[in-house]
Amino acid sequence: MELSIGTPPVKTYAQVDTGSDLIWLQCIPCTNCYKQLNPMFDPQSSSTYSNIAYGSESCSKLYSTSCSPDQNNCNYTYSYEDDSITEGVLAQETLTLTSTTGKPVALKGVIFGCGHNNNGVFNDKEMGIIGLGRGPLSLVSQIGSSFGGKMFSQCLVPFHTNPSITSPMSFGKGSEVLGNGVVSTPLVSKNTHQAFYFVTLLGISVEDINLPFNDGSSLEPITKGNMVIDSGTPTTLLPEDFYHRLVEEVRNKVALDPIPIDPTLGYQLCYRTPTNLKGTTLTAHFEGADVLLTPTQIFIPVQDGIFCFAFTSTFSNEYGIYGNHAQSNYLIGFDLEKQLVSFKATDCTNLQDAPSINGVLPNVLSAPMYLLLLPLLLIILQN
Repeated sequence: MELSIGTPPVKTYAQVDTGSDLIWLQCIPCTNCYKQLNPMFDPQSSSTYSNIAYGSESCSKLYSTSCSPDQNNCNYTYSYEDDSITEGVLAQETLTLTSTTGKPVALKGVIFGCGHNNNGVFNDKEMGIIGLGRGPLSLVSQIGSSFGGKMFSQCLVPFHTNPSITSPMSFGKGSEVLGNGVVSTPLVSKNTHQAFYFVTLLGISVEDINLPFNDGSSLEPITKGNMVIDSGTPTTLLPEDFYHRLVEEVRNKVALDPIPIDPTLGYQLCYRTPTNLKGTTLTAHFEGADVLLTPTQIFIPVQDGIFCFAFTSTFSNEYGIYGNHAQSNYLIGFDLEKQLVSFKATDCTNLQDAPSINGVLPNVLSAPMYLLLLPLLLIILQN
């Protein structure tokens, strides 16, 4: 995602993540940080930068803070499920985004992490992460009141799309997903993982065969909020039993013979074909919303002429993850005011004009999906 930070504004490119709520960038001095191609942000060069004091209301919005021993600043530590980590100082700064009219919009006093110790699954083109989760420090939560509500929409282009084609992202009133073909599912709130967009998946159909989320022999009701919609994870992760039932049915429906177990591919279900598979469809049955998935969203090219099933298993009994590959070619709206997630099948490669916004339209570019097998997809947003 492209934005500018500070006064004078410095252009920044960061990864967006709906599964976290902290905005952070690498800052000078950066004593133990991953390699970054662009210059790091220097807080001393900005006239609008200010550190947040420990014990303040702003500091208490993040669960993992401590007091700096010398200046009473609000130090933070923030980690991700793939063990990536950022450590630094919470601060306030002016962020500048671009409106639909092309004019800059300055957002003053945005709380962000000035990261001085950052390591993990990052690459040298990104300068930090823009958290878009449900927590109080995410970008959508902090700027929502300025643009008519805490809501945003995104339309991710499929993997292998020409990098010059952008994936629109919209914030605020006007970003709602409306019109024919829209289906919506309610968000579920949990005391743990408050940043996550929890929804309820009832089951998945492989063409005409419906597979319930729970084993058909189980008498236990389906747990509300059993899936997280996450733009930072490429594959869709399902409980082991459900995944194995699903992959077996997909194997039965696809006419091609799968590739035998290959150490370079792991234990994925993969097929050798010059183009993506034809015909096979899945339907994700969310509570109140059936979302049709075509081969574009089901299979992903991991090597030339090899397409693999973009679902895998997780040992977590708490929740699964609806990954960004399944989200491609859908205009998806996240509405924190109405507590809904909405889906509309859309050719995102042709959606050059996003819904009108009372404010901001950053441009989102396609992600490098060669990171498919990693637990965290690095979505690089460039102009």
